[in-house]
Amino acid sequence: MKKLMTSAAAGALFFIAAPTYAQTDTTAAPQAGQGDDQTVETVVVTGFRGSLTKARQLKRESGIIKDVIVAEDMAKFPELNLAESLQRLPGVQINREAGEGRRISLRGLGPDFARVQLNGMEVLGNVDSAQDSRGQRSRDRAFDFNIFASELFSRVEVEKTFQAAQNEGGMAGTVGLFTGKPFDYAPGSKGAVSVKLGTNEYTKDTQPRIAGLFSRNWDNKFGVAVSVAYGKRETTEQGRNTYNYSHPSASTLQGLVTKGLDISNLSAAQQTKFLSGDLYFADGNRTSSWNAEQERLGITAAVQWRPTENLLLTLDALHGEFTTKRNEMHLATRPLSSTGSVAFDTAAGGVWPAAFQTNSVINDLAWDGDNYVTMTDVTGTTFGSEHRRSLNENNFDQLVLTGKWDASDRLTLDGHIGYEKSTYKTPYDDKLYMRAKGNLIANYGTDGQSASFQYPGWDTTNPANYAMDSFYYRGFNNASELREGVLNGRYSLSDVWTVRAGLAYHKFSQEGIDLFYDDNVNGTRAKMRGTSVADVTSVFTNDFGSWLIGDYAKAFAKYNEYHRFGPNTDGTGGALQDIENVYETTEETVSAYVQADWDSELMGKRFRGNIGLRSYSTDTHSTGWIQGDSYAYLGTTDVEGSYSGVLPAMNSVLEVTPEVLVRFSATQNLNRPGLGSMAAEGSAFQDSDSGEITASRGNPNLKPYKDTTLDLAVEYYFGKMGLLSAGVFQKEIKNYIGSVTLEDIPFSETGVPFATIPGATADTIVSEFSMPVNIAGKNKLTGIELVAQGQFTFLPAPFDNLGAVANYTSVDADQALTGISKTSYNATIYYETSLWGARASMSHRDRWYSGYSDDVMSASTRGFEGGTYVDASAFWNVSNALQITLNGVNLTNEKDTQFWGQNRYLYNQNQSGATYMLGLSYKF
Repeated sequence: MKKLMTSAAAGALFFIAAPTYAQTDTTAAPQAGQGDDQTVETVVVTGFRGSLTKARQLKRESGIIKDVIVAEDMAKFPELNLAESLQRLPGVQINREAGEGRRISLRGLGPDFARVQLNGMEVLGNVDSAQDSRGQRSRDRAFDFNIFASELFSRVEVEKTFQAAQNEGGMAGTVGLFTGKPFDYAPGSKGAVSVKLGTNEYTKDTQPRIAGLFSRNWDNKFGVAVSVAYGKRETTEQGRNTYNYSHPSASTLQGLVTKGLDISNLSAAQQTKFLSGDLYFADGNRTSSWNAEQERLGITAAVQWRPTENLLLTLDALHGEFTTKRNEMHLATRPLSSTGSVAFDTAAGGVWPAAFQTNSVINDLAWDGDNYVTMTDVTGTTFGSEHRRSLNENNFDQLVLTGKWDASDRLTLDGHIGYEKSTYKTPYDDKLYMRAKGNLIANYGTDGQSASFQYPGWDTTNPANYAMDSFYYRGFNNASELREGVLNGRYSLSDVWTVRAGLAYHKFSQEGIDLFYDDNVNGTRAKMRGTSVADVTSVFTNDFGSWLIGDYAKAFAKYNEYHRFGPNTDGTGGALQDIENVYETTEETVSAYVQADWDSELMGKRFRGNIGLRSYSTDTHSTGWIQGDSYAYLGTTDVEGSYSGVLPAMNSVLEVTPEVLVRFSATQNLNRPGLGSMAAEGSAFQDSDSGEITASRGNPNLKPYKDTTLDLAVEYYFGKMGLLSAGVFQKEIKNYIGSVTLEDIPFSETGVPFATIPGATADTIVSEFSMPVNIAGKNKLTGIELVAQGQFTFLPAPFDNLGAVANYTSVDADQALTGISKTSYNATIYYETSLWGARASMSHRDRWYSGYSDDVMSASTRGFEGGTYVDASAFWNVSNALQITLNGVNLTNEKDTQFWGQNRYLYNQNQSGATYMLGLSYKF
């Protein structure tokens, strides 16, 4: 691969070595984060078609392979959500939450591999999700696009190939987000106001969405632009789920039967199979609803000053708030005297009412060829009614000062300095548990991929069937900071050659702490368990059932409780014990590059591109808690690491005709390790009987993923907005990260302080030590991207106003590379006149995996089934200034289905309903 890259670069240099006439590029657009300020040709086209036309212009003149989305005007981004806009681009796939786009996968790699920049600076958004299976609070490198309202942005670019002038990282590509600047608009004042009201078919709430933007440009000498976007909505996701599985041993099951579990209604063959220990049971049969009130505020400000004709200063500020008040309701199997969360139980004993002092009777069960139980009929199942409430607060602030100085006709200097901080806080994440006793028939279908629950013979809304259990109190705090400085120089050597060079400094840090004050220590179990629920409940109903849930206000008042992390004022509760994920990680990088851009001819055809090298040196430092039994703090580990290297990159464009472009790129890039893998936190345990010590920790000394990528694309531009494109890309990835377990090594070699174990020394032997490591070998993926867009001007009026945009992506990747669908496609058909227009979009992605194991029944294999989402929008121009809009999101109420295991057994399936929005926008 390296030889091929070297040959390609040498060939490019050979063909442009002789003096040729340069072709002036007057329409080139800035690359994401690099601050090029070249003139873009004015295209007077409005509406969705105008957005496509401007985006095509930027793509065509780019020196690298990239795709662009452009807002047609102030506060008029094509979609309600940035992720939903991005999914219209080839090679981009998204996952959704509550029907709204959240994260992207790009070109065969998952969200951790797609870097996002905002006004030139990298951004990491802390995660807020209703479901743990989506990575609810994991600290990673992925960005959540639902943090910001789309109205705040004027352009989004997806750079699919790397160039030396771009900061290293984002192996899948770089997504550049750009807010509006005052010099983007003509001198004078310009403003826009947009108001939308919506509702969802499930929540039936009123969802306001308001955006206002104003810009004042004083003759391109000084300008100010300000925008504000606010939205509020209720969401729900409801359905059925199983967690994953429980695999009790033969001795465990025989012990339950000995305690009184009744299996006499089963046939002799069923009893033998049940007691064999071969069966896998659904670890929880749960009807669920994730309900939330979301409030989102975004504020941007930009000040531009041109003190002299050759100097431009831009100050960008952005503040974002995304707050979620969440209430989750679950009716789940929760045995009191059994194993896991299976559907059968034995007598509870203790303080529980008489109904709980009976053993379950298993009337029937069925299983498949891999011993997964696909149906159970149980009398006397123990249930848990869980009401979980949480407050989640995301805050993001960024300040960037950018400068560009045309020192002479040949020399230009530009760069930026910036600071950003992102916090994700959960002041409270509480659980109110009640228990119930009833009957359950759970059927997962013969293939285990569906779920239907029946509750025969008992009333799920009768308080007499329930008893109180306890409270859980939890809280989470994560924060990240970034400081960055970039300086670039550009010198024009001739009409053909331009040399670029630059330096960059990047310091990123992240810290956090998770607090768990569960009922075994907070004292609520002793005073609540087994008591009546008659005065502290309400009936909850969704499309999948009705059941009782606990009311926090009533229960707090009755039991003298409140959210806390210490003893109650009444003396109940002990010290907080469970404190987890305590660590701080920093990355400090200094990088430099040199790049040569050419604009020449090859056999009479325009031939342009760039070739360069980027060097980097990164130092990492992580401190973290080491914890033992019952999460006891044993000490702090402190580990440092470093890595460095050089990345070559070559991008070329041959204009075979003014309409046909051939692009070829050969590049290397990296992706820094996951933040969780780098964290120095860990554990150390000593077996009380054998005395053997086991330990684990993260590894700040991990090397980055590194790829070698080849890209070839052919693009045909026709008409005012037509485009046909076909591309193929191949990536070879090394330094993939996995886990290793070492046996019988001295404590001194683990990086875990030996003082964490009483009496241990540096030479004490640790029997098993595990940590993340880079795995030898390479992983490979190959993909193709096809794009078509155009207006049907060949049709007779009025059908000549019809147009379509479509793309198709197929990726063939090694099994270790997860997070991407093998096939995805998007299609939009639109009809647009100067008075009105409408469009409908369909997006599909195939099944995709978030983890994989060779073991058929391992829950480490998990992922999402494929899905197809349909969205639509329409507008009517009442006047040149006033427009009415109508939007529909997730019109088919698509199911979101997660699975586990190679047989793709149901993990979770839910629906969020269709959302509709009616809006008015006014520009002045």
